[in-house]
Amino acid sequence: MADTILLERRGVPSAAICTEALQASANAMAAIQGAPGYRYAIVPHPVSSLDAEGLRAHAKLAGPQVLEILRGPGAGAETRGDT
Repeated sequence: MADTILLERRGVPSAAICTEALQASANAMAAIQGAPGYRYAIVPHPVSSLDAEGLRAHAKLAGPQVLEILRGPGAGAETRGDT
């Protein structure tokens, strides 16, 4: 979480991905970094024991969230050029 926040402060668009079980830690780290309420993608826990198919399923869950974070709040089709 801290790395993602630091990258964003340097102008690098970034998105963190966190498991449900680690949300409290992610929120605490964001607050410590001076970014309370920082948005990140959330996937089910655990990740480390998943096989390739499980990782694909998690990626499918995280992908849309990451895109939404990178596009920013209120980025509808008209601001993305999807119209």
